[in-house]
Amino acid sequence: MIVEAKKIRKSFGSLEVLKGVDFEVQAGEVVAIMGASGAGKSTLLQILGTLLTPDSGSLTIDGTDILSLGERALSQFRNRRIGFVFQAHHLLPEFTAEENVTIPMLIGGQAQASARARARELLALVGLQERLSHKPSQLSGGEQQRVAIARALANNPAILFADEPTGNLDSRTKEEIHQLFLDVRKQLGQTVVIVTHDAGLAQICDRSCYMVDGSFSREG
Repeated sequence: MIVEAKKIRKSFGSLEVLKGVDFEVQAGEVVAIMGASGAGKSTLLQILGTLLTPDSGSLTIDGTDILSLGERALSQFRNRRIGFVFQAHHLLPEFTAEENVTIPMLIGGQAQASARARARELLALVGLQERLSHKPSQLSGGEQQRVAIARALANNPAILFADEPTGNLDSRTKEEIHQLFLDVRKQLGQTVVIVTHDAGLAQICDRSCYMVDGSFSREG
């Protein structure tokens, strides 16, 4: 089991957003979390990604009790074992595609030569081997998202979390990015959890979990 969350609760003031959520992900699964706006899915994803702390419950990722970690250990775990892809690409505009992918590895203490070699491999995996030296402003929205996916994979994470990763893309580019998540699983054995409103993306995942008012209502 890569992710095991039990009885996760989270409130903001008097608003209870998550109401005792249980959620598990097996190694190598691609899982979609769906639901209307305000259902709690992005809050759950932030908790699973260690960006937000639940009010109560337990969370184990890749065999580590996340809620027992101190701030420094949690930051190191996040850098090494968790990858993130967001709707907005969050690429650093002054750096090239290769440099954007290299940076997380350098932060993790990897030598520059091996980090650059790994960045080139990942950019080739996402189909951007000819765009290594291009900065984000020189790339299309779909290409920027491909760089973001390569960057998220840089430190060989135990799990990749994606929050509405194709929300800003046209229909053809969406389909290409959807397929890319499956390619990443096939070639790297990557575990992926995706929050999405896109029914087409959810359909190609191994399973879909539907949130309603802070809890899961069903799986598909």
